[in-house]
Amino acid sequence: MWETFWTGGVTNPLTVIEQFTYLIFIKSLDDKQIQSEAEANLLGIEPKIIFKGKSPKYKNRFEYKNLRWHTFKQFEAGRMYEIVNEGVFPFIKELNGDASSSFAKYMGDAMFQIPTPLM
Repeated sequence: MWETFWTGGVTNPLTVIEQFTYLIFIKSLDDKQIQSEAEANLLGIEPKIIFKGKSPKYKNRFEYKNLRWHTFKQFEAGRMYEIVNEGVFPFIKELNGDASSSFAKYMGDAMFQIPTPLM
C-alpha cells in the first residue's frame, strides 16, 4: 500500500496514515451498520441507522446507501472516487451533527487527499 500511495504522489507518511485511517473508519461505519441490521433482524426490532434516506445538503445527489462501503466498492473507480470525495467525506465530517463534540472537532478538518480514482 505504501508503494501505491508513493507512486500516486502521496509521499508524506503522516498523510498516508491519515488517509488510510479515514478509509478504515469509513469501512467500520458500514460494518457497524451491517451488524446493527443483523441484530435488529434477529430480535425483530428497528436497527440503529447510520446511513438513511438522501442527503439534503448535497441536493439529493448521493443516496446514503451509496455512501456505504459495501455499496460504493462495487462501482467503477471514477464513480467510487466521486462518491468518497464528494459524499462520504462530507458525511463523516458531520456524522454526529454536534459541532462542539470532540468527534466534530477532529473530523471537521478531514480532507480526502487521494489524488486520482485509480489510486
